[in-house]
Amino acid sequence: MDLDQHPLCQAHLALLERFRGVMNLVGPGPVRFHLEDCAQALQGLDAPSGRWVDLGSGAGFPGLVFAARFPEVALELVDSRRKRCVFLEQVLAAGLPARHAPVHVQCTRIEDLPPGAWDGAMARALAAPEQVLAWAERVLVPAGRLFLMLTAEQPFEVPRGWRLEREHAYAIDGKARRAVLLQRD
Repeated sequence: MDLDQHPLCQAHLALLERFRGVMNLVGPGPVRFHLEDCAQALQGLDAPSGRWVDLGSGAGFPGLVFAARFPEVALELVDSRRKRCVFLEQVLAAGLPARHAPVHVQCTRIEDLPPGAWDGAMARALAAPEQVLAWAERVLVPAGRLFLMLTAEQPFEVPRGWRLEREHAYAIDGKARRAVLLQRD
């Protein structure tokens, strides 16, 4: 799939460019970097199903790229900052195709999410992997999956109670990255 041609990604990039300065959504540099980073990382994720949640969605990465790549999967974008939630809602209104699984924005803290509600969770640059694992363990169903985007040098060991399903190494703008897909035991 060519994400550049997907209406959701087009709306996302256009609104990021428009609001990046006033809303502090992404740092300096091209916004396309973030889309390409997520697109490459998501190559390591095969056949997600059920309901997924993007923990700490922020500017919409990786959740909106996930939604474009896997249109048959229901997704919740979760962030605690109202201005970011409003931004995500604007992107969905501008670019989510009519024939798409539901994608919703929840403006709440991760700690306030219902337990055991999702089949899969994802996170990018949210918190230390140990913290993300703790949050994911609480919100996932038994045997739920967690997709984590990490830098290549970021220390990470698969903890007890989880199994490594897949690790995907890639590079973006010369920077080594990796994505890991874990499943709860």
